[in-house]
Amino acid sequence: MFTGIIKDVGKVTGVTRRNGGLRLKVHYGNSSEFSTLSIDESVSISGACQTVVAVGEGWFEVDTVEETLSKTTLGSFRNGSRVNLERAVRPLDRLGGHFVLGHVDCAAEVHEIRELGSSSELWVAFPEAFTSFIVSAGSIAIDGISLTVAKLEALLFAVAIIPYTFAHTTLHSLKQGSRVNLEFDILGKYVARQLATRSSSVISQSRIDELWLHENGF
Repeated sequence: MFTGIIKDVGKVTGVTRRNGGLRLKVHYGNSSEFSTLSIDESVSISGACQTVVAVGEGWFEVDTVEETLSKTTLGSFRNGSRVNLERAVRPLDRLGGHFVLGHVDCAAEVHEIRELGSSSELWVAFPEAFTSFIVSAGSIAIDGISLTVAKLEALLFAVAIIPYTFAHTTLHSLKQGSRVNLEFDILGKYVARQLATRSSSVISQSRIDELWLHENGF
């Protein structure tokens, strides 16, 4: 589990194809946060939870499987790609963002970036299948960054980006048409699931047809 508070911006320095998957090598910056990273740990790479399979001085490697490649932007990474990095949260850490699992729901497209003077407004187009998981003022993770939905329209949402976040993540490199990883709030997913299940149950219980009438003596 993660919080969506990015600790470092790393650089992809190796991309090796392996039986339909990828072995990614990532160099991190000068942050001491990753100096104690070890094999089998979880790390968020631009929002996708990955397992560390090798470590070295200033770098680590992960194996990215087909399922991850089909749902995220990791398959588009090349040598030199910049990525947001976060280590898994510890029980005593401050939860500065929101509960982020690193289980990317989909890749989406940047619709527009508006400069507002003291901040930036990032508009993202998302697939219709996820409309029940997003609400205005709710949480969402974009490339692993915990952000708040500021505005919501039909299949579009906007988040406000403060200058610090813009400068210390990969957000500053985005432009119209860029692809980003989205993870919708897990709490919203559970609520939507419960409501859908309850609605389905009510419909099933209230169904009256010829068979029901016959079985009940009508």
